[in-house]
Amino acid sequence: MKNEYFRVGVITSAHGIRGEVNVFPTTDDPGKFRELESVLIDRGGTKTPVAIESVKYFKKMVILKLAGIDDRNTAELYRQKELYVSREDAVPLEEGQYYLADLIGLRVLTDTGEELGELWDVLETGANDVYVVRKAGKKDLLLPATEECILQADLEAGTMTVHVLDGLLDL
Repeated sequence: MKNEYFRVGVITSAHGIRGEVNVFPTTDDPGKFRELESVLIDRGGTKTPVAIESVKYFKKMVILKLAGIDDRNTAELYRQKELYVSREDAVPLEEGQYYLADLIGLRVLTDTGEELGELWDVLETGANDVYVVRKAGKKDLLLPATEECILQADLEAGTMTVHVLDGLLDL
């Protein structure tokens, strides 16, 4: 099942006295905030759309002015709230690319047909992502997300086919 929403950030604190909030971006492209008209704020399981009035950047943070949040006290109430976009508003993908959220939960199979477990997490390391494969009773297997290792992801079948590089299963 595909995720309907993607988390793009987390409000960390108020910024100034006019209701702006500091957002830690959890998206690969923080510049995308400039293209968004609104975000969805998770208010305990209910995602409420809120218009974006302005976007600024400072160091690694995004500073948003959201409609209806007009002073520091109100902004403080949103600390640790997660921000989402719908799938339609997410960054478009190129051929062969996938949203990381859609990969979580795939059954991982080797190119020889052996089942390795379930894709549990994705570690973003800078050089390339690392896929964490979990199988009950075994140590987690860490697979580099490279063309050499990750052969195919079939979202409809719920599987990922991989080539396990020499030495990875011995660790």
